[in-house]
Amino acid sequence: MSHLDQGADTAPTDARIHAFDHLRALAMLAGVVFHAALAYSPIMHGFWPTAYRAQSPWIDAVVWFLHLVRMPLFFVVAGYFTASLIARRGWSGLLRQRLRRILVPMLVAWPLVHVATSASTQWALDHVAHPSPFLAMVKAWMAMPDPPGMPPSTGHLWFLYYLLLFTALAWVVHALDWGRWFKRTVRITPMRIALLLPVLAATGFFLTTAPHPAPESLFPQFWALALYGPFFALGALLPDRVDGLLSLRPWLWPGLLACVLAYIAFLMQLDGRDAADWGRTAPWSTALLQAVVAGWGTLAALIAGLRWLNRSNAFMAWLARSSYWTYLLHLPVLFALQYVLLDHALSWPLALLLSCGLTLAICLLSYELLVRRTRLRDWVG
Repeated sequence: MSHLDQGADTAPTDARIHAFDHLRALAMLAGVVFHAALAYSPIMHGFWPTAYRAQSPWIDAVVWFLHLVRMPLFFVVAGYFTASLIARRGWSGLLRQRLRRILVPMLVAWPLVHVATSASTQWALDHVAHPSPFLAMVKAWMAMPDPPGMPPSTGHLWFLYYLLLFTALAWVVHALDWGRWFKRTVRITPMRIALLLPVLAATGFFLTTAPHPAPESLFPQFWALALYGPFFALGALLPDRVDGLLSLRPWLWPGLLACVLAYIAFLMQLDGRDAADWGRTAPWSTALLQAVVAGWGTLAALIAGLRWLNRSNAFMAWLARSSYWTYLLHLPVLFALQYVLLDHALSWPLALLLSCGLTLAICLLSYELLVRRTRLRDWVG
């Protein structure tokens, strides 16, 4: 594993790079905030199940930045740990880990999440006096003599589904020996990564709508593979290139400024779209702006994490270990809480604070009581 510049008071070490665990924990927190905030988003008001009567354009001004960075960052971290695991245990070890830690938890959690979310939604349909537009639409559907059925989907567990797909694709690359050919013929430098990452990600953004949805379909979405594949590949390249990535530190603040400017331009394009444009794929200009934010924002998060978060921290380590459990549990818990809040006329900041805070408290407390000291930690701890 690459050595890191950890400061003058810390000698280089071959120990685990803590920054990747801490970034995973922060990305998990960003995901909870993102899903909680969508209830107060004007853009998502007509589509989100728990959409609240109080909305704010400030939500849309913030949450789509999280949306553009947090999932690419998750895939970079996933690619990094995948490559590290292969280096330690080989492909057989990786496949056993994917079976125990990804496939089995996904298959177990999938019906449980569906049942829990369906139950809370049914409760909201029966009891909420001020339903969201989505709930009103579902109630109208259910009143039909032959109501349409919802297509099966992975729900918010789509990340696990695509992680399995990328693992299979990585095995194909390994079996065909493309990785060795790539290393021999292509010289990867940090600056080339910075320049190419937005270009590669732009294709995925161009093939879907803006803001991009969650690829929840059971059929793999090519746009999602094209969008998140470069970030997973970047993570897989990092175990031998962490020192090189740190050479981009002088680029951090200019790169972050470029992200902010691109994001402002992206928001302006969203604001100027007609109603008919929302169901169409993004134009190239919008796709490129999103790709700049996703690519350079993710690189900025990586560099900042390696610069300031690469030290042992007991709380952050605990939060990182709880992130898998929180990821599985948070959306059903959040929906149940926000359905209850629909009939309470609260300000959106207070409603957001309550729903987000209670969701995190329930997830983290249940991790401590049900997972950390039990056999479940071997599967989702």
